[in-house]
Amino acid sequence: MSGVPAGARPARCAWLWAGYEYLAMGLGLGALALLCLLWLPFAMLLQPLLPRARGQRLGRWAIRQGFRAYLAFLGLCCACRFDLSALDALQDEGPMILAANHPSLLDAVLIISRLPDVVCIMKAALMDNLLFGAAARLARYIRNNAPLAMILGARQELGEGARLLIFPEGSRTLNFPLDACSPTTGLIAARAQVPVQTLCIEFSTPYLGKAWPLFRRPLLPLSCRIRLGRRFPPPTDVAAFTRELEAHFREQLLPGQPCQDSSSPLA
Repeated sequence: MSGVPAGARPARCAWLWAGYEYLAMGLGLGALALLCLLWLPFAMLLQPLLPRARGQRLGRWAIRQGFRAYLAFLGLCCACRFDLSALDALQDEGPMILAANHPSLLDAVLIISRLPDVVCIMKAALMDNLLFGAAARLARYIRNNAPLAMILGARQELGEGARLLIFPEGSRTLNFPLDACSPTTGLIAARAQVPVQTLCIEFSTPYLGKAWPLFRRPLLPLSCRIRLGRRFPPPTDVAAFTRELEAHFREQLLPGQPCQDSSSPLA
């Protein structure tokens, strides 16, 4: 018989599992930093050398492949499960705005890993960040610090056939299920005359959310799925569209609610 009292075994198992969760956190964060560092010198060198269009294609392809590899690593080593299959319905779609809720730092990674030619609107601080900035600049992601330039840049990218990823809340969700939406999504959609496809992102825990410190261990296993919501046509009334967009997210992100909406052409 074991010398460990029966009542102590659950506590010991819990301690071991917590240790694994800390290890998984370190592996996950370290793997992302390593991927960025490996691509950093190439992105810095290629940006001034390649023509804009070629550098943009290469930059977005490299980011997509890197994120795919990263998610595969998380699935293999860190007890993470990602259900992104709903995004496959958008593979052959034309230019559109992908509007998603923003519960975690992983949200953009998930979407970009699954779809080609996605361009992001990024915080200026991240565009200038040593770790992420060179790759984002090569891919011609769009800064968010100059509103008019941001809207015009987004319209140009959409006119060239890209998918624009935007988080209408502006930053990660603080007051779940959703923070207030800004009018930016509607303004860009109206200017570019493209539809807005909503994406509902759901995590088993709010890991890497705004209220979750970076070095707080995850609660594993971690699961995430992305589902398609309603697709809105280009708006004529931006204020009304913003209210409707926010109401749709709030309705669909309630626990137990399916995110597929009957008014979507994909329903």
